[in-house]
Amino acid sequence: MLSIEKYQNEFVAYLEECATIKEPKNLYEPINYILSLGGKRLRPILTLMTTDIFNGNYKNAMNAALSIEVFHNFSLVHDDIMDDAPLRRGKETVHEKWDVNTGILSGDAMLIMAYTLFENYEPKPFYELVKLFSKTALEVCEGQQYDVDFETRDDVTIPEYLKMIEYKTAVLVGAAMKMGAIVANASTEDQNSIYDFGKNLGAAFQLQDDYLDAFGDPTSFGKQVGGDIIENKKTYLYLKALEFLNETDKVELRQLFSSNPEDIATKIEVTKQFFVSSGSAEATKSAIEDYTNKAFLILESLNISEDKKELLKAFGNNLMNRTV
Repeated sequence: MLSIEKYQNEFVAYLEECATIKEPKNLYEPINYILSLGGKRLRPILTLMTTDIFNGNYKNAMNAALSIEVFHNFSLVHDDIMDDAPLRRGKETVHEKWDVNTGILSGDAMLIMAYTLFENYEPKPFYELVKLFSKTALEVCEGQQYDVDFETRDDVTIPEYLKMIEYKTAVLVGAAMKMGAIVANASTEDQNSIYDFGKNLGAAFQLQDDYLDAFGDPTSFGKQVGGDIIENKKTYLYLKALEFLNETDKVELRQLFSSNPEDIATKIEVTKQFFVSSGSAEATKSAIEDYTNKAFLILESLNISEDKKELLKAFGNNLMNRTV
């Protein structure tokens, strides 16, 4: 087993090796741009690590890991267009640096590129990887649609929100880990268990992302803090606040989330005060911990050594306590 940093370095080296500027440049330059912005590389690292955990050669998982990373970044390019987001990882989003049409087309090309990377595998793992990828990609689209729908609904429930983040974020983390298990030729039982571990970890990751969107440091977070509030997104923080607030404060919070005032800073600050005073901020932290612990419970059923289980637990704890 390698360190997290080593997996990351190996993956980035492979990513850079595969990156080429081809014609037409206005199609491929935005792709290289978004892939070069860095980020946590969480999903490809998990693919490589999982292959190692099930006694495979992590280098054989490089193409699966790259496919996951390309797909993830494709979804970010299109999500940023839908959200009209100005920043991604502290830099201009693709549609801001180029234009919307370029963002759409380059994103489309990235989705196709993600599929072609599976062609490097033998027929059996190829079939299993593509089948899992297709299911996951469609679920991510469903999750994004739920997210968009929620912006104009006033009756979103917490179970609906949790289903949305499961599809939009958690399933891709689960798939990243299961792909590593497929490449390592792990048992079907272990493949499914590591998928469930990753999915719970992914839900915790998204809840942490929502929390950091409101309370993170803009310098380290890399995105516009308060972006979800500006977009009137019905996050876990918002829904929990409505659950806990008195009727007067509920009305005020709902009014804030149905408005687009010129004074954005005040809207963000007042909303954050509601999140804190209601207990929503603490409840969100508890939910992050709950999902992380659910993931840890699943580890008990895996046919791997205790050392490897501890490594996965350490990774989960680092995610739960991250600031970026």
